[in-house]
Amino acid sequence: MADTKREIERKYESDDAALPDLTRVRGVASVRDRGVTHLDATYHDTADLRLAASSVTLRRRTGGADAGWHLKFPVAPGVRDEIRAPLSDTLPDELAALIRSRVRDRDVRPVVRLRSDRDVRHLLDDQDRLLAEVSVDTVHAERLTGEGGEARWTEIEVELADDGDPDFLDKVEKRLRKAGVRPSASASKLARALAETEPGTASASTSSAQKGAPGTPPATAPEAAPRHKHRPRLDGTPVTAGDHVLAYVRAQRDALVELDPAVRQDVPDAVHRMRVATRRLRSTFRSFRSVLDRTVTDPVSADLKWLATELGADRDQEVLAERLTQALGRLPADQVNGPVAERLAAWSEARHHGAHHQLLAVLDSRRHLRLLDTLDALLADPPLRKKAAARPDKALAKAVAKDFGKLSRLVEHALELPPGTERDTALHEARKKTKRTRYAAETAAPALGGPAEEAVRDMKALQGLLGDHQDSVMARRTLRELAAVAHAAGESDFTYGVLHAGEAHRARAAEEALPEAWRSISREFPF
Repeated sequence: MADTKREIERKYESDDAALPDLTRVRGVASVRDRGVTHLDATYHDTADLRLAASSVTLRRRTGGADAGWHLKFPVAPGVRDEIRAPLSDTLPDELAALIRSRVRDRDVRPVVRLRSDRDVRHLLDDQDRLLAEVSVDTVHAERLTGEGGEARWTEIEVELADDGDPDFLDKVEKRLRKAGVRPSASASKLARALAETEPGTASASTSSAQKGAPGTPPATAPEAAPRHKHRPRLDGTPVTAGDHVLAYVRAQRDALVELDPAVRQDVPDAVHRMRVATRRLRSTFRSFRSVLDRTVTDPVSADLKWLATELGADRDQEVLAERLTQALGRLPADQVNGPVAERLAAWSEARHHGAHHQLLAVLDSRRHLRLLDTLDALLADPPLRKKAAARPDKALAKAVAKDFGKLSRLVEHALELPPGTERDTALHEARKKTKRTRYAAETAAPALGGPAEEAVRDMKALQGLLGDHQDSVMARRTLRELAAVAHAAGESDFTYGVLHAGEAHRARAAEEALPEAWRSISREFPF
């Protein structure tokens, strides 16, 4: 069974491997020598280094107190989540699943071996509690693929103790800098090893005394330049309508890939965020058909709709469970009859377990992995239309205005209907169009600035109002089902009726607030 540890550390290099006196760091009462440990780690990746390109590391390590398989995902500069699994000869299935969105069907194999002699010291406070671990690592790197060479260097690593204050690392760094120690130019040992053992590297054996920043691992599946004459500036700044749309598409593709491990680990809100990225992609393809050829994007949109539906089974249940649990908690004790909380919790757990199990199968399916490959290919060779080369201010603003026009017709139609099922359905359709308009405005915001940002705010407010209404519709349906089950079991269904009445009141409040909210938005909408 794998476990996860948040790792906060900083790396340094120096012309002199000796450490300064660290008892002079504020808060450090003593420094305890923990001796030298020999570590032997083999790093695994695809032939085109897909994991390294996204700053993900996978290794099998022996030696030290944590021998086993280690998978590290970047969180922020100097912060990574390390997922550990017991030592075995082959990659554990649970870790293989967590890298699947990045490696797809590519084989993972040994690429670099790092052997390190780690001289460890513990920084302790006046109560003998661990503040940080400081190590001087003498590293020997060996490339295991192609005709790569070897490299050697020495580095200093400072890792914060579990639940430690990150500000403490600043105090340690201040002391190290005074002693001539400088931050490492490389983010990780693997990145440095890949750079310094690359076939054709001038020096096959490198020491920490040599100057110059080591390179970074090569990009994975590099995207080709767009097939139109208007391209982003050399600094990556989008300059055409097509550039802005592709930048938004790329960000959502990245979100799908990066959120996959979190969804598999059942991290709170991960399913919701992945579903939003899926919807944003689909909406972008539909809103900007004048920029991207729909004969190419329509089949992709169909797969995105499928994925969003699969994600929705878990997400919708999650939203409902939270909403009903909170509503139950607000009721006075004399209105709660029977084991309502227990039945609600059992319903939630059973639905979530089944939905999550199904979702794992979806993420491992050939259709999902093919979708990710298709998005990569679309970004590498985008199906740009003539208007993709147009100025972004006009082309993007026109797309937002067009979506808002469609939204206007839907809202006005819903407001003309009497309360009931038909109006509920119409308001739900308006909610979906509100999201599409919001995502179009998000795409345009980097180019259009204030007006687009205002449109995003307006759509978020409208989305919240319509969303509360739709959640009430779904909650009332669920309460009727739960009441029927409770009644069949001989339990009181009174509390379910109280909750149902409360949800009906919330729906009416949303409907009553909508006309004025819509008048304000439509009167001042900037497009």
